[in-house]
Parts: sequence; structure tokens; C-alpha cells
Amino acid sequence: MRGLFVTATDTGVGKTVLSAALLAAMAAEGRTVRAYKPVVTGLEDTAEIAARGAWPPDHELLAAIAGMQPEDVSPLRYGPAVSPHLAAQMAGERIDPERLVAGAHALAPTDAHTLVVEGVGGLLAPLAVDYTVCDLASALGLPVVIAARPGLGTINHTLLTLACARAAGLDVVAVVLTPWPARPTAMQSSNRSTIARLGQVAVETLSWVANPSGAELAQAGAGLMGAFGLQA
Repeated sequence: MRGLFVTATDTGVGKTVLSAALLAAMAAEGRTVRAYKPVVTGLEDTAEIAARGAWPPDHELLAAIAGMQPEDVSPLRYGPAVSPHLAAQMAGERIDPERLVAGAHALAPTDAHTLVVEGVGGLLAPLAVDYTVCDLASALGLPVVIAARPGLGTINHTLLTLACARAAGLDVVAVVLTPWPARPTAMQSSNRSTIARLGQVAVETLSWVANPSGAELAQAGAGLMGAFGLQA
């Protein structure tokens, strides 16, 4: 399986925009891309809906960019803005980890497809009662990219996420700070260099994407292709 696993230091950090930007950049090069966010929550939460503004729900955005149906991107969809394991419990369901892994393999059966898998929340967010996003990333074996905020607090959150990923044997190829401003402050620049030094990791940036158009997302993601080994 060829692709990336996109995780983050927390929820609402920019995983979906990063995933969409990578998908759009590859699609613009004529690549066959697939997106997979196995579980999405918060679809009926008024605060979540308001926060999205003009942006569609995560699975709809990824589907539009990858040329897929939203239900194929996210086979499990829930209304409350809670962790997946709780959302499933509230719906009287139980999430089967084996089904999550099988769903990824079904979308990218050969290396002719490049799969971008987006996690939910951070690495230790529970998908099932005893199964985390980190467990899913380990089962898939894809290189990992960590989305992180550029501002205050990001050093601690990012280094903790790196430590968790490496303890699980995951291959972290880069951290991406987003949204990265055109004129970063001294603190933001320091955060970037400090994470790179202390974490011994490449730290890339993704600029602000104003709207969910494929062209704008592709432009934002184009500069990351080589860093992540995604060039054809």
C-alpha cells in the first residue's frame, strides 16, 4: 500500500486541510488518489457546523478532492461531537477494528493508488474501547505526518505526539505546522526550529487555505510532495 497516515496533536488542528491539500496536489499531477477517514463525528453538532463555515464536513471535502463518494471515505458517520468509541456507543453500535483496517486496504489494493488516511483527533484518541488511532496507524504501516499548530503550546504537544508515535514504531516523516502565516512571529519561527531540533524531525509548513477549492488546495500542498516522498 502506498500513501500517508495524517494525524495531529489534537482535534481541530488542520488534519483535514492538510490531507485535502496533499490529495489535491497529487490529483493535479494526474495521480489516482484515495482518501480514507474511517470515522467522522460531529456531523449534527451546531458548534461544529458553525465552526466549519463555508467548508463542507471532512468526509465530503476529502471525497470531492479524491473523486469519491463521501460514504466510501468515511463508512462510519455520527452526529455528536464526541470521540468515535463514545459516538458508536451512543448509537448502539460497536466499532470493529478489523473493519477499519480492511476498509483502507480495499481502497488502495495496489501501488497504482495513493492513499491518504486521516485519523480522528490525536494518536491516542479511541476508535473503539481498546483500540486507538495509533493502533490503526500501526496496523496500516504507512509513513506518518503530524499536523500541529504553530502557536503557543505546540512544542509540548508535538513532542509528546512524536514520542507516542515512535514508541509504537511508527515512521514519522515530518511535522507540518498549519496554518503557517506569511509573516511568522519570532515565537512561531522559534517553535518550528525547536521542534525540529528536540524532536529530530523535519518540520514543514502549510499556509492558510481560504476556501475548499481543489486549485487552492493543490497549490498549498504542492510544496510538500517531495518532502513526503509522494512525487511520481
